Amino acid sequence: MFTKLKKPIIGVPVNYTPPTENMSGLFVTSEKYARIAMEISDVVPILIPAFGGATNFETVLNIIDGLLLTGGRANIEPHNYGGAPFPDDEIIDPQRDETVLLLIRGCIERGIPVFGICRGIQEINVAMGGTLHYRVHVLPGKEDHRMRRDTEIQSERFALRHQISLTPDGYLCRLLGKTETKVNSLHAQSIDRVAEGFVVEALSPDGIIEAIHMPKAERFTVGVQWHAEWKAQEHELARKLFRAFGESAHEYLRTK
Repeated sequence: MFTKLKKPIIGVPVNYTPPTENMSGLFVTSEKYARIAMEISDVVPILIPAFGGATNFETVLNIIDGLLLTGGRANIEPHNYGGAPFPDDEIIDPQRDETVLLLIRGCIERGIPVFGICRGIQEINVAMGGTLHYRVHVLPGKEDHRMRRDTEIQSERFALRHQISLTPDGYLCRLLGKTETKVNSLHAQSIDRVAEGFVVEALSPDGIIEAIHMPKAERFTVGVQWHAEWKAQEHELARKLFRAFGESAHEYLRTK
């Protein structure tokens, strides 16, 4: 039985894997992002192919009521933020870069909610003029925040790794009602210079930026460095972030 209640449509950009001799190119993403958004945010997720400049951005922006930015193996190419070129063996996804960076700007301009996770927080920051650290673990005084390589068990790779300190009276702090929580860690890059208009919402013990927020954005515009989608129902801050994102998307839908 179909419900007549209309729900917000959330765009989930995918990663692009180029074709090989044995396989055609693939648009892929982990199902857990769409599933948790459907369950907690009460939205209808749709996948946005990474066509880069061939994307009809006006049509996409007219359709979606929110943008959920996922993690991914590839790092954002540094020419997008004035960084030094990557080594030749670095995994890149220029089609996702071009697709997502333009979508982020369009969403913020229109007041469409944006929630960035892992690579997603970095995409938000770069799209709005910020920069990134290429390799956190080689920076003086920083820990290794990369995914564990000594296990292939997902529950171990995504296990909670370290505390984060929430900015007192910041958006995340008010949302959670606490100044600390524990998160997972599976990233090699991180935010360096924060984009204008954004504030830092959380830091790791070694000073890595773990969350940002755009206070003057018309609607929910938040990025987190950890994988908030992983078992979000069991993680209080993640659950509240997905709920707030959904509420903002519902609000945007009502303005149409």
